Amino acid sequence: MGTGQSTLESASTYIQRAAIIMYCLIFIVGTLGNALVIYVTGFKMKKTVNSIWFLNLAIADFLFTAFLIFSIISLSQSHQWPFGQFVCKLNSFVSLVNMFASIFTLTAISLDRCLSIWVVVWAQNKRTVCKARLICAGIWVTAAICSTPYATFRTVLGDNGTYYCGYSMTHEQKWSLHIFRFLMGFVIPFLVIVISYVAIGIRAMRMQRTRRRRSRRIIFSIIFAFFICWLPFHVFNFIELKAVNNPDLRNIVRIMGPLTVSLAFLNSCLNPILYVFMCEEFTKKLRQSICFVLESALAEDHVSFIVTHSMSSTFSRISRKSDAATTLEKLNPAAFESCTESKVVITEKTLST
Repeated sequence: MGTGQSTLESASTYIQRAAIIMYCLIFIVGTLGNALVIYVTGFKMKKTVNSIWFLNLAIADFLFTAFLIFSIISLSQSHQWPFGQFVCKLNSFVSLVNMFASIFTLTAISLDRCLSIWVVVWAQNKRTVCKARLICAGIWVTAAICSTPYATFRTVLGDNGTYYCGYSMTHEQKWSLHIFRFLMGFVIPFLVIVISYVAIGIRAMRMQRTRRRRSRRIIFSIIFAFFICWLPFHVFNFIELKAVNNPDLRNIVRIMGPLTVSLAFLNSCLNPILYVFMCEEFTKKLRQSICFVLESALAEDHVSFIVTHSMSSTFSRISRKSDAATTLEKLNPAAFESCTESKVVITEKTLST
């Protein structure tokens, strides 16, 4: 019995360390990647329906991964919570708001792409930036409403002098909230995404073979990423509820729980790659921005960069003028004069007529 318990403890320790490493990678990659998307779609790209979708998706994913820092610190201290009750509620609310907002935005993108392909005329007439902004505002409001009960019941719980951020509610209330989150945060969005991309795939059958192959890969990647990232998270939530009176299930939840949460967070890193970096306009603007940043960074400072740039343009103009003068000097002066005279004659004839 003691050997089995020590094996579980060592396995839990190793998986916890692996989860912390994954959390840190997701935090860094997700925050930087989505910040880059926010910069390009918010400040560099022309405001279109697609750029509005991508901007809101990036904002949700950015906040979702940025608040992961609290979970990293808590997990490194064996799930203890040193930040107090307000941050406990705030962290839960912000994380869930951005989780719902991200998932709802993915659903809206899928529906929008499906309608744009199947109902082309309607989409050209009805798809406007203003309507996209209103839909995004509705998504954020809906996400906030869906997340409010979780923040309400979230509190700091004490156990032998150690404090944890958990839920203070009955077992039935936990079941109700988990079922609600599973339906609203996975089942309904997943069905809409699958149906939308299956319809897009049917339409893509008429494309050329190379484009059709690429479309299938993208569609499969989007559906697979959403499914594999979020399903284990929801399944383990239900296993956790079942594990109240089952020590074996409790051990499984304690060991595998952090990994399922890592997969859920990983989806926020994959979204910029799957939905944004495949957009040709985005990659074009990104290259332009990166080239400008590199030029500025490689210069000694901003002033010297401007001076060097202006001097180089001035010298290039001077060199072009000198080259032109040298070329004129090499020409036969008589021929040049006759050329100018003929131009004058032509001009005078033109004016006289």
